Amino acid sequence: MGLNKNKYSVYIIHSKSTNRYYTGTTDSPEKRLIEHNSIKYDNAYTKAGIPWKLFLIIDSLHSKQAFSIEKHIKSMKSKKHIENLKRYPEMIEKLKEKFQ
Repeated sequence: MGLNKNKYSVYIIHSKSTNRYYTGTTDSPEKRLIEHNSIKYDNAYTKAGIPWKLFLIIDSLHSKQAFSIEKHIKSMKSKKHIENLKRYPEMIEKLKEKFQ
């Protein structure tokens, strides 16, 4: 059985109470969402935004690609950019190609 090299995801969660987005990389977005909502880390950035909801998952990435896409999204510092990623899936495909 071969290793699945494309098991990473970039996930974006949204907090209605703070109207903020958080972007991260993981191999299990659902598990990470539970961790963000359970105050697993007392001083976590996401603590103030509980409850968080999954907004977008970009999956089937290899680790370097996932971390590069996460870094790119964070560097944009733009809610509109994040919302457009969901609205225009072709933007996600371009990111996947750019960070092959």
